[in-house]
Amino acid sequence: MGTAGFSSSIIPSFTYDTGRLLSVPFRTMNLQKTARDYARFLRDHLKDSVVTSFELFKVTIPALIVTKILAELGVIGSIAALLGPVMGLMGLPGELGLVWATAILTTPYGGIGVYAALAPSLHITAADLTVLASIMLIAHSLPIELSITRKAGAGMLPMALIRLFGALGYGVILYHVCRSLSVWQEEAVTIFRQVEKDQTMTEWVLSQCVNLSMICVVIFFVLLAMKFFRAVGLIRLLENMLTPILPLLGMSRRAAPMTVVGMILGIAYGGALIIRESAEGGMESREVFNSLALMSLSHGLVEDTLLMMALGAKVGGILWGRLVFSLLVIYLLVRVSNLLLPKRETRKS
Repeated sequence: MGTAGFSSSIIPSFTYDTGRLLSVPFRTMNLQKTARDYARFLRDHLKDSVVTSFELFKVTIPALIVTKILAELGVIGSIAALLGPVMGLMGLPGELGLVWATAILTTPYGGIGVYAALAPSLHITAADLTVLASIMLIAHSLPIELSITRKAGAGMLPMALIRLFGALGYGVILYHVCRSLSVWQEEAVTIFRQVEKDQTMTEWVLSQCVNLSMICVVIFFVLLAMKFFRAVGLIRLLENMLTPILPLLGMSRRAAPMTVVGMILGIAYGGALIIRESAEGGMESREVFNSLALMSLSHGLVEDTLLMMALGAKVGGILWGRLVFSLLVIYLLVRVSNLLLPKRETRKS
């Protein structure tokens, strides 16, 4: 996904050398030059944040308006009743089904916009928020990201099923784990302004402006954290940790690095590399499928995790649990595929 929902495609390329700023010993710096460097860095970062916020608001603001219209028409209750059985499997109120549905069709930021409008009037726990954030991170932006995986060589229907049922399966598991262990049962802390039931339209607009401002703040610090993590080598460390594992999941050493890129930075990055390698004949079709399936379940591991943590979700559920779940799902998928493939070959012979 990369900065939550745009497959990293809208994130500006960072032209300033963050690593140099953070690594040069203070005693060797010319203080006046250092001040200019940091001023330039801050200016460029603010520009990145404004551009990213503007792109995300193209989705978030319409989602807010549509949600308000549906609420005024009394449709939210009907939607909750319709989606209630599915959301109930994960212990979530039916109203939050609209949040997930919006994220699936648009981006997680569209879902966040709906969440900002609905959540303050609901009583949800930190576990509920973590489950909701997790399923949004697994299944979101399907029209955009499925088209990317299709171009990279995987069918849209199999990938859609993997992501939707993967999200639902993980949501159910996470809900029961949290419930049985009695963890994260405290009330969720939200960054969004509480909404009064009898708000005038002016009051509603002002409260949503506050919420959108909070999203801008979140974007600013998420992008800043990503630059810092790149500078100190955390991204490279994650790549080194994951790369040796991937050959166990039906991928060659050649496919492992680009799969890790997709997992950490987003499907747009990973998909582009897979498309190039597939065109050059360097990867088998099953290898392409396994790679895209894994990065579909777990991508944007750093940026998206930071975003959902800022909203109040717990890192144990949205990162570590999601990562372990994704690796196990692909491992089982590869094992089943290896068992079925010889049978098909035998029938042909």
